[in-house]
Amino acid sequence: MSIQNAIEQKLASRFETEFLQVEDESNMHNVAPGAESHFKVTIVSDNFRDQMLIKRHRMVNKTLEQELRQIHALALHTLTPEEWHARQGAVADSPRCRGGGKNQ
Repeated sequence: MSIQNAIEQKLASRFETEFLQVEDESNMHNVAPGAESHFKVTIVSDNFRDQMLIKRHRMVNKTLEQELRQIHALALHTLTPEEWHARQGAVADSPRCRGGGKNQ
C-alpha cells in the first residue's frame, strides 16, 4: 500500500470527516520520482471543534505516527465544518521548494 493510501485510510477511520484530501506534493521538491516524501492534508471534521490548532495537529500526528517515520514533510490544514465553509473550501497552496540552496 502506498503511503498516501495509508494516510487516507487512517484519517478516514479515525476522524468523522466532512472533507478529506491527501495530496502527494513530492513532485514540488528535489526528490526521486515516486518518493512519497511530502504531503499536504486537508481534513474537515467535527472532531476539531473546541480544539486549539496545536491539539488538532497532535491528533493527526498521533494517528499517522507510523507514516511520519517514513516521510519528510506533512502540511496540515485541520478545520471544523464551519471554518471550512467560511473559507469556501479553500486552503493555502504549499510554497514551491527552494531546493535546499540549489536555486538561490
